[in-house]
Amino acid sequence: MSIQILDQEIAKKVAGYLLDIKAIKLSPEDPFKWSSGWNSPIYCDNRLSLSFPKIRSEIKEHLADGIKKMFPEVESIAGVATAGIPQGALVADILDIPFIYVRSKPKGHGMENMIEGKVTPGQKVVLIEDLISTGGSSLKAAEALRASNYEVLGMGAIFTYGFDIAEKNFEEAGVDAFCLSNYNQMLGQAQSMGYIQPDQLETLSNWRENPDTWKA
Repeated sequence: MSIQILDQEIAKKVAGYLLDIKAIKLSPEDPFKWSSGWNSPIYCDNRLSLSFPKIRSEIKEHLADGIKKMFPEVESIAGVATAGIPQGALVADILDIPFIYVRSKPKGHGMENMIEGKVTPGQKVVLIEDLISTGGSSLKAAEALRASNYEVLGMGAIFTYGFDIAEKNFEEAGVDAFCLSNYNQMLGQAQSMGYIQPDQLETLSNWRENPDTWKA
C-alpha cells in the first residue's frame, strides 16, 4: 500500500489552498537549494496553513477522516517534530485521543527523551507529518516509537512530492501512509490557477522525475 491519496477532489482542493496562501512556492527559473544539496523549483512550508483558520480546520478534519478510514484502531496520535506537532495535536483533539510527539533526536538534558508525552507501550499509534519528501525523518520517528514498544499503524501527512525513493523507504519500513495531496495534483491546480505556464510545467515535471540531478 505504501503512500496513497485517499480522495482526488480533496487532493485538488488542498493543493489549491497551499498554493493560494503561498505555503507552496514555485520558482522553476530561480530554484531553491534544499539542505540535501538538491536544486528545487518548489518550496513547501505547510506550517503557514496554521495561520489560516478555515484552511487549518479543513486540513485537520481531512487528516482525522483519513485516519478513521485507514487506521480505525488508532489509540494515540504522534506528531513528528517539528512541523507535525501542531498538526498532530489538532487531529488528536478531534479524535479525542492522547497526543505525543517525537523529536528528531533525544533531548540533550533532563530526561533526555526522544518521545514526549505519556509513553504507553503496546498502544496503537498513527504518526502525523506535514510533508513527505524522502521519508527519512518520518520513518526515523516510526522507528523510535517501535523501539518504545508502540504499535505503529501508519502515517498521515498533508503533502508528498511523490518521490520513488519515498515509496521504497516506506515499503521497506513496513509503514503505510496517506497524504491529502501530492505533487501531480499540485501541478494541475497550479496550471489551472494560472500560477505556471505550459513551458514551466515541463520543467517542473522533469524535476520530479530526477530531483537529485536536476538543474534550472
